[in-house]
Amino acid sequence: MKKLSASKIETYVFNTANLFIMLVIMVVTLYPFWNTMIVSFNSATDTTRGGITFWPREFTLQNYRAVFSTGTIFHAFWVSVARTVIQTVTGVFFTSMIAYALSRKEYIFRKPFTLILVLSMYINAGLIPAYFLMRSLHLINTFWVYVVPGMVGAFNFVVIRTYMRSLPESIIESAKIDGCGEFVIFIRIILPLCLPVLATVALFVAVGSWNSWFDTMIYNSRNVNLHTLQYKLMEYLQSSQSQAKSAAAIGAMGMSQNAAASMVTPVSIRAAITVVAALPILVVYPFLQRYFVVGLNVGGVKE
Repeated sequence: MKKLSASKIETYVFNTANLFIMLVIMVVTLYPFWNTMIVSFNSATDTTRGGITFWPREFTLQNYRAVFSTGTIFHAFWVSVARTVIQTVTGVFFTSMIAYALSRKEYIFRKPFTLILVLSMYINAGLIPAYFLMRSLHLINTFWVYVVPGMVGAFNFVVIRTYMRSLPESIIESAKIDGCGEFVIFIRIILPLCLPVLATVALFVAVGSWNSWFDTMIYNSRNVNLHTLQYKLMEYLQSSQSQAKSAAAIGAMGMSQNAAASMVTPVSIRAAITVVAALPILVVYPFLQRYFVVGLNVGGVKE
């Protein structure tokens, strides 16, 4: 039998150890979400016993029926979709427009404006001044309070501007020789070339917009028609806290098995809400995941 060389043995050991470590990391990363999904499909009263690992002991859809029991969830879902789409499109477009203007060396005010934008990443006036600002702009209890504050993001601006500054200057000079104006150059040349970083920023904005609920509570809590999915799920989770006592008192009250199966608990509702809220992002993420490497590498170097 032919003996393996020392280098081949070292490579084999390294690949085996690397595969084992990656498998451990994968399990540690994916198991919490898998367990949450399993709990969401398990009977609520059975979940209180604990010990749910990889498969539901008593499979049921009651948790999801409870979440979707009211029609307001579907309306809130479309509000969240509209908010996410509009905020992503406007946020990427206006941020990239400002990034292009402040990336041009011939613009003499690029440094002070860039400094102001970067300082906004570290200095925040606070919640009360922000509320008064939204009120003075007549954005309270309107849909546009979701869109206007997020039209320009400082971090996203840094990422896009850094990518634009890496583009060859000769491309822009050639377009100017052909008679193109700045806006035409931005729309027809810069944006197509910046597609990878724009997709990365779009995913950042979309995830943040989809998961946001605090601004709904602050600005639009009185307008039921503008409640987002995350805010509705948060409300439902809070209201389910009162059912914990009922679930604990099932044995003492002698409820039937069918009545017990229809119960929900905060743990089961929390699991179902987590799956419902995360599913749309999980569907979109694989198509844009490869752009994260580009965006993070570009944003890691600031000039």
